[in-house]
Amino acid sequence: WMGFRAADRLNMYVLAGGIIFFAFPVVFWLGQLNEQVPLPYWLKQLEVDTSEQMKAFLRYEGISGVLLNVIIIALLPAIGEEVCFRSILQRIIIQITRNAMSGILITAFIFSALHFQFEGFLPRMFLGFMLGYLYWYSGSIWTSMLAHFVNNAVQVVVVSYAPQYISETPVLPLLLVITSGVTVAAILWFYQQESRQRFTLVY
Repeated sequence: WMGFRAADRLNMYVLAGGIIFFAFPVVFWLGQLNEQVPLPYWLKQLEVDTSEQMKAFLRYEGISGVLLNVIIIALLPAIGEEVCFRSILQRIIIQITRNAMSGILITAFIFSALHFQFEGFLPRMFLGFMLGYLYWYSGSIWTSMLAHFVNNAVQVVVVSYAPQYISETPVLPLLLVITSGVTVAAILWFYQQESRQRFTLVY
């Protein structure tokens, strides 16, 4: 019931891991859009505190330190959060709403909100949507865990060597963002076509 089984097709693991790389430009653009939303002082201070905590986590240097952070910050949250939000919460919400897409979107909203990092609310909700989509159409929680881990691990490695990106969002050309969005949409469409969930949006 919680999705601890093999995906419908082997290529779903490759697509789950690969889609994260194609999605980064859209994620960065959503982060820039999110930064335009005015937040009260206490929420801004919460973001500052979170950044300081992340810098403390990343204080370890060298390859061994980066690998340790990949395990603590990337792997463990990918497992725990996917079990909590996708294996359990998403399936419950889908059963309540009787609609898969509604369940995926509502769970993505809750997933983002419960991180209490509102300057990154939109990109995190987008990530939550993709993870929920991957889980639902593969039938396997391992696909969303893999994608979640890849997302976290890439960010851990990048900010380990470029710590300014803990609090800064990279600015990318609009054409790259559009290409990213089209590619992600195409992969998700193909993913659905490969799925055995032929009843698509209805649970």
